[in-house]
Amino acid sequence: MNLNERSLRVVEKLLARAEERKVAAQAIERGGRFIDCGIDVPGGLLAGLDLARVCMANLAEITIVPGDVAGRACPVVQVVTDHPVRACLASQYAGWAISEEKFFAMGSGPMRAAKGDEPIFAKISGRESARSVVGVLEGRKKPTPAVIAKIAAACQVSPTGVTLLIAPTASLAGGVQIVARSVETALHKLAELGFNLRRIESASGSAPLPPVAANDLAAIGRTNDAILYGARVVLYVRGDDASIEAIGPKVPSSSSHDHGEPFAAIFAKYNNDFYAVDPHLFSPAEVVFQNLETGRVHVFGQVATDVMASSFFS
Repeated sequence: MNLNERSLRVVEKLLARAEERKVAAQAIERGGRFIDCGIDVPGGLLAGLDLARVCMANLAEITIVPGDVAGRACPVVQVVTDHPVRACLASQYAGWAISEEKFFAMGSGPMRAAKGDEPIFAKISGRESARSVVGVLEGRKKPTPAVIAKIAAACQVSPTGVTLLIAPTASLAGGVQIVARSVETALHKLAELGFNLRRIESASGSAPLPPVAANDLAAIGRTNDAILYGARVVLYVRGDDASIEAIGPKVPSSSSHDHGEPFAAIFAKYNNDFYAVDPHLFSPAEVVFQNLETGRVHVFGQVATDVMASSFFS
């Protein structure tokens, strides 16, 4: 079950419908290609779903379903997976900081499994060898040949074997792929807390898709609020209940001292420095553990509709 091969199949289907999906592929000098999903082309909701599927190596069903926030229509991005650890942590997690000259972006997708040297891979299985790799970036800058070469070297592939998909935060496609991280944020938080991830069999998550903001900084606020105050995740686990009760209160975003106001305000307080924000904040609003062995259900955290309404509609 090679993650990069699975994502490449999604990419080829996306490219076969490029006009329909409002995306455009561009070759990179000296090898490689990137697929613009919202910089010079519109992108769209369906392109965003494909971006999310690429991020998760097509190991999840991802859909947009009706929903509301404070009584106002607001679509919900729903994620269901029977391979949550591989889909979310070996692939979807934005764990690769790609920096080359003036280019910087956080890298997601299965190319991370080919690189395989992030600390998270010491806790999970998922490293793989690949002939071609696929990554997803959040941003507005197009990758240079130097960026492609750096990724190729890290993944031990030829530059011609690198495919990158890019969408800005303030875009339809970018918003969808970010909000599709409800389960991923829960699993990453559990990994940081030392929970045995092998206990997690399946997962389901949902989060509201906020309105596209006027600029990327404002969009960072809205998309984070969708997860921190609106995401609801159900984890299907095995093992004892006592350990779940012990760790559960630490999992939702409400466990952070920064919780309670829109992310834009929190971000500004820390001079727009992600690394200064309390890392315990980055998790879903509500996390439910359903124990497949005992039948017990453990619920932690809750949705904060008022914060989302202030962020989305003010």
